[in-house]
Amino acid sequence: MKNDHRNVCGRLWIAMTMMAMMLMVTISAHSEDAQNPKVLIQTTDGDITIELFADKSPITVENFLRYVDEGHYDGTVFHRVIPNFMIQGGGFTAALEEKATHEPIVNESRNKLHNTRGTLAMARTSDPDSATAQFFINQRSNLRLDWSPGNDGYTVFGEVIEGMQVVDIIALSDTGPAQAMTTRGPSVFQDVPVKPAVITSMSRITP
Repeated sequence: MKNDHRNVCGRLWIAMTMMAMMLMVTISAHSEDAQNPKVLIQTTDGDITIELFADKSPITVENFLRYVDEGHYDGTVFHRVIPNFMIQGGGFTAALEEKATHEPIVNESRNKLHNTRGTLAMARTSDPDSATAQFFINQRSNLRLDWSPGNDGYTVFGEVIEGMQVVDIIALSDTGPAQAMTTRGPSVFQDVPVKPAVITSMSRITP
C-alpha cells in the first residue's frame, strides 16, 4: 500500500510539474507577442499584416512606428519593385516626390535576424547608418543582405504574418523607368510600377 501511495504521489508530482512548465511556456509566448507590435498595411492591391521585432530591433521598430503614428506612410508607394527579390517603399508619393524624414538611425543588422522571404528590412544607402523611413519586404530569401564580418547588412525588423500573396502580386507589377523628385533633385528611377502600388494607410493593430 505504501508503494502504491508513493507511486500515485510521484505521478501527481510529475503531472503538476509538467503543467507548470507548460503554463510558463504559454505565459512567455504571450509576453513575447505583447512586446512585438503588429501593423496593418492597406494597399491598392490588398492588405498586409506585419509583426515587428521590438525585442530584436528596438531602435528600428521605434523609428518605424514613429512614421506609422505620424501618418508618413499613408499615400506613399512601393516605388522599386523587382520580382523574385523584393518590393521597396515608404519614401515617395504616387507622383514620385520624396517625403521629408527624420534623422537616420543606427544599423541593427547584427541582431542575427535573416533576410528570409516575408521579412521586412530597412532600405539605406551605402552608409550603413543611413536608414530613415524607406523599407523593403523580401519576396524571396536574400541572405546576402544579412550582416557578416566585413559586410554591413540590412536590418531586419519584422515579418509578414498575413497577406504575403499581396506582396507577390505587387512584385509581379509591370515596371519601367520613371522621373522622380528626390530631396537632392530630379532623378530617373528604374523598376517603378507602371500602375502605382499605393500604401493607402498604415496603422497599429491594437490587441
